[in-house]
Amino acid sequence: MEMFDLALIWAFIIGFGIIMYVLMDGFDLGVGILFPFAPNEEARDTMMNSVAPVWDGNETWLVLGGAGLLAAFPLVYTIFLPALYIGVFLLLAGLIFRGVAFEFRFKARTSRYLWNWAFAGGSTVASFAQGAVVGAYIQGFETANGVYVGGALDWLTPFTVLTGLGMLVGYALLGSTWLIMKTEGHLQAWAYRITLPLLAAVLVIFGIISVWTPFVDDMVRERWFSNLSIIWVLPALTLICAFQIYRAVRNRFEGMPFVATMGLFITTYLGLVVSRWPYVVPPDYTLWEAAAAPESHLFLLLGLLFVIPIVLTYTAWTYWVFRGKVRAGEGYH
Repeated sequence: MEMFDLALIWAFIIGFGIIMYVLMDGFDLGVGILFPFAPNEEARDTMMNSVAPVWDGNETWLVLGGAGLLAAFPLVYTIFLPALYIGVFLLLAGLIFRGVAFEFRFKARTSRYLWNWAFAGGSTVASFAQGAVVGAYIQGFETANGVYVGGALDWLTPFTVLTGLGMLVGYALLGSTWLIMKTEGHLQAWAYRITLPLLAAVLVIFGIISVWTPFVDDMVRERWFSNLSIIWVLPALTLICAFQIYRAVRNRFEGMPFVATMGLFITTYLGLVVSRWPYVVPPDYTLWEAAAAPESHLFLLLGLLFVIPIVLTYTAWTYWVFRGKVRAGEGYH
């Protein structure tokens, strides 16, 4: 199998891992973002219990995507880490705070409010950092001879702040639609009330990002405006997903809002991929220029042929076992 084919296969695997992480860890990050605004402490207990059985397994996809990226495209790490190490540190620190809060909050009594803020703060910081890193990828990196030559804070610009806020609000929308599907009573009613305002905020921020992005990079502008008849199908699908969320909330459907929100994220993700394809380190290095040796690709691919089906199986089994509503007073701790 030639390097061309192996690089494409690895790009698909890593891309699949990233979108799985965004979808599956996004809603529990969203629950954390919404935590301070919950109606009461009992609602917070139910919110945390709704994601407690699955949150740590969801992060498997982050590990898979990150490890696969290092193994298959080492040049990406050579450039990304010096360029984004502050953003990546904030992401990991947020995830650590959130994970610790999961374990300690249920046992705490007098200090529970501190763990509430740790859970909410960790989720918020991790979500914002993810969005800012995505924005930095869209902007591109200043490189010379395969080395990053920009500054430590070049990733933090008005554009990346906006993409960070977009991710924050988008995850909050995923969290509210998850709560619609998994809870009932006054907590579900609260989730219904906040979903449409969150949807409006997501559409406004994503709309501004879509208008701004072509001015960030000439290649992105040319890619979009020279392929209007094909690429602009994606924004149309995004609007269809948004309308489905609106219709489902107005009709008090329970599962459809969450499914349509995942569709909104998928179409947005595809729009990002199309905008930058085939550059993995924009604007200089393509997929094949950043790839490792074909022998390394093939060796690692053989291992993943066993790992990915196992991860998919236990993930599906976990969601099946913990299906249904989470009610006040019930939990897994």
